[in-house]
Amino acid sequence: MKDQFLIDPNVTYLNHGSYGACPRALFEVYQHYQLELEKNPFQFIQKELPQLLTASRKALGNFIHCYFDDVVFFTNPTTAVNVIAKSLRFHKGDEILTTDIEYGACDRTWQYYCKLSGAKYVRQKIELPILSKEKILSDFWSGYTNNTKAIFISHISSATALILPVEEIILEAKKRGLITIIDGAHVPGHLPLDIEKLNPDFYVGACHKWMNGPKGASFLYTKSSNQYLLDPLIISWGYEAEFPSHSSYLDYHQMQGTRDMAAILSVPATINYFHSQNWWQHASDSRSMIIDNYWDLCDIVGTSPIVPVSSQFLGQMCAIPLPKNYLEPYNISDILLQNYKIAIPVSKSNDDYFLRLSTQVYIDQSDIELLKTALKEIFN
Repeated sequence: MKDQFLIDPNVTYLNHGSYGACPRALFEVYQHYQLELEKNPFQFIQKELPQLLTASRKALGNFIHCYFDDVVFFTNPTTAVNVIAKSLRFHKGDEILTTDIEYGACDRTWQYYCKLSGAKYVRQKIELPILSKEKILSDFWSGYTNNTKAIFISHISSATALILPVEEIILEAKKRGLITIIDGAHVPGHLPLDIEKLNPDFYVGACHKWMNGPKGASFLYTKSSNQYLLDPLIISWGYEAEFPSHSSYLDYHQMQGTRDMAAILSVPATINYFHSQNWWQHASDSRSMIIDNYWDLCDIVGTSPIVPVSSQFLGQMCAIPLPKNYLEPYNISDILLQNYKIAIPVSKSNDDYFLRLSTQVYIDQSDIELLKTALKEIFN
């Protein structure tokens, strides 16, 4: 299926996790909506766009199992997290409990707004290597105090590529009366997602990563009872709207000035493509590649996996720890691209560096073998 994608055929692309990759068929849908906008901008934005956005929300709601009017679209997950962090009214001494393996942009978002309010952003240490789900839960909740008001945690971590036990964390947080905010940027299309079953207060996800949609389509789910808490990030026509809809939540966050919504409008086509190509089977095959090769890749660089090698903790990504004594870890990514035409990122979490491998339908075992050969040469 590599020919269905726009990726440079001369590059072995092992970095799907960062920005996704869009198939040709979906990119054409994306361009179709851009063209329709330019043909008659007034007609498209004023008359057609509201119905198209509703169709996108309905398709996404069915895919992630939630009521479609509880979802609003944003360009990326970071923007959606900013809406939450800016809106929730924390006070001096309040604490937001998180982990020390969260996505850096979101860490910075929470640190910024906590500094403004006087609240404390508690980055609770998660010991690596992971020994068990129970140890993750123990590590996380040891950061809880009577001042904790909310929890923020990734469903799948970014730099360390770990599936975290958010189901259990949400359940326990509810018992403790805490607000639950989940960063699921890597989850839609990567793992089956049932938001109604998870029952978070807020859930953020991307449609342009593992769903393979065009860049610029992400979402924020907000439980209906909490929607009044969120202020619009940008004040525009939806605030005190002249023609308000049935939902101020949609009015506030959907209509924020003229912008290219082609990626968002491509969501129904993205989901149709996903199902028509039997993508859950592809995802399962890609996960098997990670599990089958993780130990070998770590052996080559002289380290060990940071997690038990099983589908409980690993999806279509794994983080290969780089040796502590490797002086310039970021150079490895450059060497692999320049000398071997392999695109794979180096990620950093605290003081640790990782090569983060992503597998997707356009990757097969021969691509992994190429990476192994390159790493052997580099580390020898």
